[in-house]
Amino acid sequence: MTWTQWFIFILIIQVIHGLGTWKLYIKAGRQAWEAFVPVYNAVILMKIINRPWWWVILLFLPIVNLIMFPVVWVETARSFGKNKTLDTLLAVVSLGFYNFYLNYVADVSYISDRSIHPKSSSGEWTSSILFAIVAATIVHTYFIQPFTIPSSSLEKSLLVGDFLFVSKFHYGARVPMTTVGAPMVHDTIPVLKSKSYLFDDHKGSSSWKNKLQLPYLRLPGFEDIERNDIVVFNQPADTLLDMNDFHPDRNYYKPIDKKTNLVKRCVGIAGDTLEVRDGFVYINGQKNELPDRAHLQFSYYVQPKTHQFNPKFLKERYDITDGFGIINAQNTYYFSAISDEALAKFKDHPNVVSITPNIKEKGTRDPNIFPHDPNYNWNVDQFGPLYIPEKGKTIDINLENLPLYKRVITEYEGNSLQVQGNQILINGEVTDNYTFKQNYYWMMGDNRHNSIDARAWGFVPFNHVVGKPVFIWMSWDGKSPRWERFFTTVSGKGKATSYLIPFLILLAGWIGFSKWRKRKKANS
Repeated sequence: MTWTQWFIFILIIQVIHGLGTWKLYIKAGRQAWEAFVPVYNAVILMKIINRPWWWVILLFLPIVNLIMFPVVWVETARSFGKNKTLDTLLAVVSLGFYNFYLNYVADVSYISDRSIHPKSSSGEWTSSILFAIVAATIVHTYFIQPFTIPSSSLEKSLLVGDFLFVSKFHYGARVPMTTVGAPMVHDTIPVLKSKSYLFDDHKGSSSWKNKLQLPYLRLPGFEDIERNDIVVFNQPADTLLDMNDFHPDRNYYKPIDKKTNLVKRCVGIAGDTLEVRDGFVYINGQKNELPDRAHLQFSYYVQPKTHQFNPKFLKERYDITDGFGIINAQNTYYFSAISDEALAKFKDHPNVVSITPNIKEKGTRDPNIFPHDPNYNWNVDQFGPLYIPEKGKTIDINLENLPLYKRVITEYEGNSLQVQGNQILINGEVTDNYTFKQNYYWMMGDNRHNSIDARAWGFVPFNHVVGKPVFIWMSWDGKSPRWERFFTTVSGKGKATSYLIPFLILLAGWIGFSKWRKRKKANS
């Protein structure tokens, strides 16, 4: 729905609330009209049910309000003496319409001094769990989100099995667009393996479920995305049911905030002209210099002398962690990823005869590479030049460059586009230029030959940006912990420093201080 449609919908809800509660407001010593005034009626209701005013804010936060509305319905019933389990069940199952029964049929009286504390241990546990979920959902949505590195796309900078905290507030927290879904999970409910949100994922669906989507809105951030930042974002061309299954039974069209989360390095920002030469990125004609913690990796063909290579030895000695294997009868090995540092040492391995870079030649077209057009002979190593759209900037549009920006114009910015002969029509009007509505970015992996990134699906719109990884709180290599990576920062110069020991010392100190303070209070 648009903002106007949502405004009308909220007004209708306010009228329904007023009709279902105005007599209850009177019985609580308020005026009938107070039940109909948007927002103000919620503030007054909090006073009636003896709850803090800031609960009103929670009622307007997407996802969080799915928890808070049933709580308020139950609290309203209890404020008028309806404390039985059946009353609670009716209040929830009727989606709050139980209030109409209390308002017009039941003979109820307002209990102004009722206890708001649960009357049983089970009730106390339920209350604690609900508000723990609310608090965690707010933190997860607007401040910090946990994230696990699933692939070796940024290997050496971020490893498979790194557990991150991703800041939502650096670039500005995005308000959830999907209003009905399970809290603190992404697109799938664990264990059940079912969709976690209400949405019809068939292309072009007009289902009522899809009308519950909020328009895009982002809170202000305190920094812009900078070149070479590591960024978490929603894969813009995602139509997979499962990110590990590239051959689903059909395409699944998801809301922006439910597309697959990915983490890559932003090598090109809005307004840049990007080119890839021999696997290296050039920005505005200059070779992109990566931070010192970044390590590019490329694939190689390795010819051994005699025996096979030992994966464990290669990992421990040369830090070669991605897969490799024999590819032909000549016993040639294909190594999917080796860094420059590892390559310099690996060349001296006694079993190595030769190492040949796997670099595609310029002019060799890869059909899997953006923009997937036969007029662009681009591949993973030879790509561009390509202008990255910037908000407010106008470019000339013609049949030659249309494949580069067609998806931006249609999918990301919601315009209709037609080609009639040599003419391009946008929203039914013939045009030879286009002005972009938002910023776009170019996200790539440091693992240049073992990363599915922007070279496959193109630009990432700013409305797909989730946040900035800032902290590695734990790391696991599949068999054992990587202690040296615990409590390290994602960005920064020089080798990452673990703050695990200082954290444990501070934690022990705090626990000791708390126990001392309790003993002191007990003795006083």
